[in-house]
Amino acid sequence: MNPLSINAASVKVMRSHDYCHFEVQLGAAGSAFAGITPEQVDELRKTAARLADKAVEQYKVAKRNFEELDRERRERVFDARNVDRIEAKPEYERTPEDAMTLKAFSDFRYRTRYDYEDDWNEL
Repeated sequence: MNPLSINAASVKVMRSHDYCHFEVQLGAAGSAFAGITPEQVDELRKTAARLADKAVEQYKVAKRNFEELDRERRERVFDARNVDRIEAKPEYERTPEDAMTLKAFSDFRYRTRYDYEDDWNEL
């Protein structure tokens, strides 16, 4: 056994990004017969750091998606006025651009939020 006998270990990793704080805390316990090695503690720390880094990257993507969605919402207010005007027209008078505007406006509500893409093999 290692001269340093570690029976339990806890690691905490904190990241700050864009005035947000991300924290991951992991723990491990050894058995009565086999303790935890410093190498295992270091691997635990690295795993916590990878998880915190992944949280920051996911935050960046989610923030970009939210900003894009917000921009599109503001544009849809204008489109809503156009939709009312287009829907007032008889269908045979509508242009292809009118049809496209109606389709885009109706599809907007089904826009998805951020997918966390939990691919655990990338850690």
